[in-house]
Amino acid sequence: MDLQKIRDENFKKLRSGQNREILSAIEALQIDKCDCECCDVVRASFSANAEQRDEILRIARALKPWRKGPFALGELFIDAEWRSFVKFNLLRPFLNLSGKTVADVGCNNGYYMFRASALAPARLVGFDPSALFYLQFRFLDQFLRSGAKFELLGVEHLPFYEHKFDTIFCLGVIYHRSDPVKMLKDLRASLNAGGEVFLDTMYIEGAGDFALCPKNSYSKISNIYFVPTVGALQNWCERAKFRDFEILAQKPTDASEQRKTEWIDGQSLENFLDPLDSSRTIEGYPAPRRIYVRLRA
Repeated sequence: MDLQKIRDENFKKLRSGQNREILSAIEALQIDKCDCECCDVVRASFSANAEQRDEILRIARALKPWRKGPFALGELFIDAEWRSFVKFNLLRPFLNLSGKTVADVGCNNGYYMFRASALAPARLVGFDPSALFYLQFRFLDQFLRSGAKFELLGVEHLPFYEHKFDTIFCLGVIYHRSDPVKMLKDLRASLNAGGEVFLDTMYIEGAGDFALCPKNSYSKISNIYFVPTVGALQNWCERAKFRDFEILAQKPTDASEQRKTEWIDGQSLENFLDPLDSSRTIEGYPAPRRIYVRLRA
């Protein structure tokens, strides 16, 4: 697979139309010095005049919707749809990234990479084919200067990447894939010996080895293909030849973690659930629950 050709094709999207205008504005930002803190709120503190503050706000608004966060850029607070620190803090006790080569697959705007950068990895690479998320990352990294690399590539490209990884984050991706076992095999093939994957997915409760296959959508999301039981998820992972399947946590998704804010201009969890029964989605399926697992090669 010619990854450079794929990169070049994806970068063409950033050099045309509105994307080109926004990228040029991001690259033109001149912020001399930032004090950064990668905690629950990923924060960059700096001095800026009124014109700079107006330009930062204009770019941030042009980059909506903001799904992952929150971020504070000087006086600007980007209150993203997901309070992503809930997920990261759940995983934090299990993380040992010092000196490791780390990937975040489906990295969105890089929130989890910014948090991971505080744990001293040797190398940090995010993978996401979305031009919007790349632009959000570039905008944020103008201030945060994380040293992370963002690749406009997907999970299917990982086995062909220039190097392998000690730790891979794959958070909220697998239910968007029509062949989840193939995705897991791609992750497994991308690990160094003894490597690990931190995976989270929506799941349904039940003792059997089966998966919900939504007819048209699940929680109003059309590109969700399978929502497995825990047993089915473990079977997928074993078929992909992972050695260990360790459950780290299970929890429902609720409004303390995902909710509508002014930074998304659209619907969120409250609109995805049955207004008369919050235990069901608007389609009548079981409401979203998440499971977090660690897989070892």
